[in-house]
Amino acid sequence: MMSAERGAAKNTIEAYRRDLSDYAGYVLGSQQTLLNVDRDTVNAFLDRLKQDGLSSASSARRLSAIRQFHKFLCADGMRGDDPTRIVPSPKSRRPLPKVLSLAEVDTLLTLAESEVNKPASPQKQASAQRLYVLLELLYATGLRVSELVSLRRSAVMRDASFLTVVGKGSKERIVPVNDRARDAIKAYVKTLEKGEVFLFPASGAEGYLSRQVFARDLKLLAGRAGISSARVAPHVLRHAFASHLLAGGADLRVVQMLLGHADISTTQIYTHVLDEKLRTLVETHHPLAEG
Repeated sequence: MMSAERGAAKNTIEAYRRDLSDYAGYVLGSQQTLLNVDRDTVNAFLDRLKQDGLSSASSARRLSAIRQFHKFLCADGMRGDDPTRIVPSPKSRRPLPKVLSLAEVDTLLTLAESEVNKPASPQKQASAQRLYVLLELLYATGLRVSELVSLRRSAVMRDASFLTVVGKGSKERIVPVNDRARDAIKAYVKTLEKGEVFLFPASGAEGYLSRQVFARDLKLLAGRAGISSARVAPHVLRHAFASHLLAGGADLRVVQMLLGHADISTTQIYTHVLDEKLRTLVETHHPLAEG
């Protein structure tokens, strides 16, 4: 079937053959045949794979083979329904995001601020101030790096207390800015040339600072701060923003709105912070907790 219709490689065909043989054996053991197996049996087979310790990715691959097989049976008129049609594919658990501690973020911010005040050439001083403002804004708002570097000057609202951000799908949201970041923006805006369109202008084709340049400068700053550059990137500061907010008691829905997530399930990757907080609360306040 696969070799004729999809031109699959030999190893792929062999893997599908093994997967389908295992499935066929399970179906026969359930007193059914491949021509009358139902959705419950398909789900039970996937449950067995999970119990056997098979990864979500491997289980999803097996389900893909089973789907292809049942589509073939339907296409050839050997059965009229497809028992896999609405069976959900096993989903892999997303890895927890890398997060810097509060102390590490503070070290980065403190160093970036101190470098703004160091004697240097006008060009180096301008670069240092730009990096400091980028860092303050990133940790204060949790913006995506693409949203951050492309901010327009007109995005700064109400004495720099809010930013108008255009996110994925050209959706616009308003994000509050804390006092520290607001002061940094206000001082920085004064250094921009009159009529400048972007908050972080550059001479490239897009007219604003590239993500790569910001990421490079951030890693160099981390190295100077004694933090492994492998652990620091713009998205890591976005993760820190979300995780630290939740650890401080912020509502998950509020964090979803600030991050610009369309679906709260995307934001729920940060609930490991809430799990740890709940565990600590129980250990601290439960009457039978050791102490």
